[in-house]
Amino acid sequence: MTCEARQGTVWRSYGTDRRSTRTVRVRVSAALVVAAVLAVLLVPPLVQLDQQAVDLHAKLLPPSWSHPFGTDDLGRDLLLRCVYGLRVSLLVGVAAALTATLIGTAVGAAAGALGGWADRALMRLVDTLSSVPHLLLGIFIVSMFRPGLWPVVVSVALTHWLSTARIVRAEVLSLRGRPYIDAAVSGGASRWRVAIRHLLPGVLPQAALAAVLMVPHAMWHESALSFLGLGLPTHLASLGNLIQGARSSLLAGQWWPTLFPGLLIIVPTLAIAGLAGAWRERINPRRRSELML
Repeated sequence: MTCEARQGTVWRSYGTDRRSTRTVRVRVSAALVVAAVLAVLLVPPLVQLDQQAVDLHAKLLPPSWSHPFGTDDLGRDLLLRCVYGLRVSLLVGVAAALTATLIGTAVGAAAGALGGWADRALMRLVDTLSSVPHLLLGIFIVSMFRPGLWPVVVSVALTHWLSTARIVRAEVLSLRGRPYIDAAVSGGASRWRVAIRHLLPGVLPQAALAAVLMVPHAMWHESALSFLGLGLPTHLASLGNLIQGARSSLLAGQWWPTLFPGLLIIVPTLAIAGLAGAWRERINPRRRSELML
């Protein structure tokens, strides 16, 4: 066997292994996301228990068959409270990601399509806001409202649309040089018609991918705000609130009130990121071909 043939065999084997690993990763990620969605949809109506029910005789019980996640310092079942917390965190993440994607898509598309001074002004605005740390800006925004669900959504959305705007603008600038865009302009199509009929559909896959990638980021941001006491009200079960309320228990040696809410932040976000990575490889053939070498 020649050197070139052996090298080709090695590369094909390596590409097959990469595809197999990617397939397993996608399946595991999809299974975890489906499990999380089913849990937040089915557990509350099927389990006829009050997640706020206090039982001081059962406080800080370790994980067992009757309480798989244990109980907190008020005797409340942690499994049920973690499911409710995951539901709230997912709601905040999805709502904030969709809102931020709409804002970022509108700003990026306008900057790329209009060009000139409008492009420069909008990008300077993006650069200015990007220079401020997201968490610091989010704290400033959420502090102007009373603690609640929608102030957190607004805070996360207003601090996370910047990267989407850059991505959409770059994609619009790339599409503006395509032959069919030149043909539409030569045919007498107005700038807005070109933007709506040709440019906007071309950036939707990238914008949708940015929205999916933003969900776990928004969940982490909500958890950080709630942990600092600036996010959701303390009586509302969210993963950040659960971890914040378990600090004293952790110092006393009870690890389960902190571990399980933390896992429900980490595992779903990694699963969503895994699915988004596979989607990014699919919609970007050049990157996919590089990864399959």
